[in-house]
Amino acid sequence: MKKIFALMLALVLAVSACGAFAEEQKAPDFILEGYDGESSTRNWETNLFFERMEEATGISFEFREYTSSDKWQERKTAIKAGEDLPDVLFKAEMNASEIRDFYGAGVLIDLKPYLEEYAPDLWKILQEDPEAMAAITLPDGAIPALPAFNSLQNNDVMWINSTWLKRLKLETPKTAEELTEVLRAFKTGDPNANGSKDEVPLTFIGMWELRFLGHAFGITDNDYYLSAKDGKVTSSLTSDNNRAFLEWLHGLWDEGLLDHNGFSMADSMRQITDEKATIPYGLILSSSPLTVVPSSSLNSYTLLLPLAYEGKQVYRDLTGNVIRGTFAITSRCKEPEKLVGWVNRLYTEEGSLMAQYGLEGKEYSFREDGLWEWNEDLTTVAEYMLPANTIGSGTAAPGISSAEFQTKYSDENARQDIIELLELKKYTVLPMPIVSLTAEDEKTIAEIHLKLSDWAETAMARFVTGDVPLTDETWKEFCETAEKLGLNELIAIWQKYVK
Repeated sequence: MKKIFALMLALVLAVSACGAFAEEQKAPDFILEGYDGESSTRNWETNLFFERMEEATGISFEFREYTSSDKWQERKTAIKAGEDLPDVLFKAEMNASEIRDFYGAGVLIDLKPYLEEYAPDLWKILQEDPEAMAAITLPDGAIPALPAFNSLQNNDVMWINSTWLKRLKLETPKTAEELTEVLRAFKTGDPNANGSKDEVPLTFIGMWELRFLGHAFGITDNDYYLSAKDGKVTSSLTSDNNRAFLEWLHGLWDEGLLDHNGFSMADSMRQITDEKATIPYGLILSSSPLTVVPSSSLNSYTLLLPLAYEGKQVYRDLTGNVIRGTFAITSRCKEPEKLVGWVNRLYTEEGSLMAQYGLEGKEYSFREDGLWEWNEDLTTVAEYMLPANTIGSGTAAPGISSAEFQTKYSDENARQDIIELLELKKYTVLPMPIVSLTAEDEKTIAEIHLKLSDWAETAMARFVTGDVPLTDETWKEFCETAEKLGLNELIAIWQKYVK
């Protein structure tokens, strides 16, 4: 009798084990494919973000993760041809042309019919922000890919050495004229207190970066030298404002107030890594002082708000708040509504924080003073916690980024930088709306820009250095050449997309 009971018990346990194994081996619901960046150490198969999302939504994935840019570009070419399609592209890094072409090839589906019902949080954002809606909508009204929203994307801004200002008892400059006086004092006043005239009042890399100073003359054009206001597209390239701006820059150059290596040096060549080195830079044009100076000098630099022009402060927004092409569903998918519902969680505050920072009490905690801090040391956070538990770093993921949350970070220096960038945001304008172009217009624009940009950047740099004197005659020639190279045609094409 005991033998029979033992045999029955063994059979029951075996059946239970088989059932558990079958449950563990349940096929994933969808195939998810994407690119997480060259420097990624993240493994999507084991990443806690996807586990937490599965717990919340019941949706599981088979993962196809790429960390090589070249291989991802090759794979996107294959996807466009319809080869071995996944169900969803995540962290897809698709530009506007790819989105348009993939959709035209029938590889991507239109997500717009699903958004209002299955992605109400994203739909609400788009309804409240018509420019964001326009940025992700094709000319025929389709929305083949979803974006990320980040109001604090990198911008090229002015970082001024506030330690030098205090040492020389200078006020923060508010106009181009005042900045000129400050730069003169930086050059002659030995603000780094080493007894040598080694100060570089204003450092920059190339004409592209110098053009951000054009805001002090009312210029906020984009890389195509265009801006739109009240539905009209114009260019400042051949304007009196640009001539005055270039004359001002030439004056700074002649006085030695601009970095004379600025047109011939890369960022890596001017970067100082020695924490004990004497810092020579007064004002830095860059996305962050840390691209130029070591972290020990970070406290010395403060973001300089836009200089006033005719009583107004305005600054160019480099990229806007919308990052296109982060999420798309292919024609292989049989239940797109489920994936749209899944990604909608990332457009909520709760879901976005989990994606980028983890969970409160697990990865981070709030202190009594209302600020939050990581639950591990920064090395552990950067090298292990974030790659293993979150998805926010690397290639842009769909969702929103909470600037308010970042202003509550416990590190004073990092928090201050975020607060300053948010303050700058009050003055920034996107020169042109983000729109989707037709393939024909995109091709024409690219051809014009290739010729116009190379010539214009070089010509303006020569005006700045004085290699070509800026006279009535040379300025007339500059304007005529810009028109011959297609500036007016460029304006006309973009005008079709600006209402």
